[in-house]
Amino acid sequence: MTKPQLLIIGSTNTDMVVQGATLPQPGETVTGGAFRLSPGGKGANQAVAAARAGAAVTFITALGDDALGQDSRERFTRDGIAIDYLVGKPGMATGVALIMVDASGENMISVAPGANDALTPENLVAAAPAFLDVQMLIMQLEIPLPSVQWAADYATKLGCPLLLNPAPMPPGGLPDSLLRCVQVLTPNEGELRALAPDAPTLEAAAASVLSRGPQVVVVTRGRQGAEVFTAQETFHVPAFPVAAVDTVGAGDCFTAALGVALVEAQPLRDAVRFAAAAAALSTTLRGAQEAMPSREAIERFLEAMAVAD
Repeated sequence: MTKPQLLIIGSTNTDMVVQGATLPQPGETVTGGAFRLSPGGKGANQAVAAARAGAAVTFITALGDDALGQDSRERFTRDGIAIDYLVGKPGMATGVALIMVDASGENMISVAPGANDALTPENLVAAAPAFLDVQMLIMQLEIPLPSVQWAADYATKLGCPLLLNPAPMPPGGLPDSLLRCVQVLTPNEGELRALAPDAPTLEAAAASVLSRGPQVVVVTRGRQGAEVFTAQETFHVPAFPVAAVDTVGAGDCFTAALGVALVEAQPLRDAVRFAAAAAALSTTLRGAQEAMPSREAIERFLEAMAVAD
């Protein structure tokens, strides 16, 4: 079977994680924690997840000219991701997230976006050939909104469907000019309600968002599964029961796997179930990109669940 051709545009970060007993108070130093360096960034997470789920992925991101940027390039290449249009930002740092986690799982996070904040519409104009002959564009919101809008407009002009994961949600929500370009939207419950703050129910919020442009809204709800809304139908896809150890990146895995399945023309319910399986598997290992499952692992898991049913 020919691989789905996906273009993903978004952020790349390196997560620097310290796991300790307690979180420090202002001015306090807490010692004794374990350190872990982990590749992250929503765009990079989705690019890796899509490639492992069976897609041919072209990834556009901005990296600094530092060691973290070079490490990211090498990781993308190992996963078979095309980075011909990757944007280098001389003199800038690659994005970094500093994360402290205590024994109960509470965390404190500080993000330095670095080169992610410098991915401009002009950079994307220069990368316009990457939009040709792809079957879907996937984006998130960890890069400047004008760049997201330019890519959405250009994809629409070319007739390329857009799957948007609206995270992190900017203050004030999203403009209609962007939502009109979106075919599939994958918010979590909080993001959906931010897009329709006056809606009294989840169903009403989804209906409001559908009226602004998207054809499909898939609301991810963690262990409660996913709620799917279109103009014709509404249905629930339950989460798969797994022994989760780390949910970081699970939403990114869901979005990427959903894009792969939709381009393969899987029926919508089956595509969401495929995405839910991939996301569930990603929570059984620590880290974000390290935990993204292979296509073989996803299919074996679905077969096992079918037998169990």
